[in-house]
Amino acid sequence: MLKIAGIQMDSSKDKTNNIETAVRMIGVAAEKGAKIACLQELFNTRWFPFEINNAHKELAEDINGRTISAVRKAAKETGTAVVAPFFERNADTFYNSAAAIGPDGELIGVYRKAHIPHIPLYEERHYFSPGNLGFPVFDMGFAKVGVQLGWDNLIPEGARILALKGAQIILSPTAAASVASRPIWEKSISANAIANGIYIFRVNRVGKEERQEFYGGSFCVNPEGDIVGNPSGGQEGVILCSVDLKIVDRVRKEWAFLKDRRPEMYEEITKAKG
Repeated sequence: MLKIAGIQMDSSKDKTNNIETAVRMIGVAAEKGAKIACLQELFNTRWFPFEINNAHKELAEDINGRTISAVRKAAKETGTAVVAPFFERNADTFYNSAAAIGPDGELIGVYRKAHIPHIPLYEERHYFSPGNLGFPVFDMGFAKVGVQLGWDNLIPEGARILALKGAQIILSPTAAASVASRPIWEKSISANAIANGIYIFRVNRVGKEERQEFYGGSFCVNPEGDIVGNPSGGQEGVILCSVDLKIVDRVRKEWAFLKDRRPEMYEEITKAKG
């Protein structure tokens, strides 16, 4: 069994404090036996995309900035692989990104959020360009992991690609505040797990911010769509889940969705407009 951890935080306006909290909680996860830890979407800042304000772009960092450097150090010190979402600046382009960091502190790679919403309180297209790195699968030493950030989880093609590329676990950092939408998130993520024979661990924000109160409710589902362990509440904390990667192989043999696909019939997906 592999123990993985979701870290949901009540992020403040003090980035330094948020980084220190994340490092401490990675340590707690490691002490409890977690080999992989995932932080919530944009963990090191408040949820600034609730409004359009160019001043917020000053929060962005490059991959070698202090946030990812601190997480890499924590990963190395604890022997824990970590997925760390952050506001990335790459030259003059900005992304909603997640760094995949190995248990030795090595930067394995970066995923950039592909599907960018632009709705009230989620004015993300003002800040983030659509991801341009595809859907990478990261070998994090303990498992092969893909990442889907926020809105990505409600658009199923990304999860399918990750499964076809060999991912065993999808880590899904989110920033959802509408309690009314909670069942939709849970059903969508469970459906993605079933359709692709994969574990998915959703890690949601918590805390009351300027115009939103994030509800947490982080949870992990197995390849049959069943919740593993107990969903979290709405408080800051570390959520632990034990996964058996052998179940991925078993379920994919029993429910041969991936094997029975007909890719030659799916060209319309890339041509059709929403």
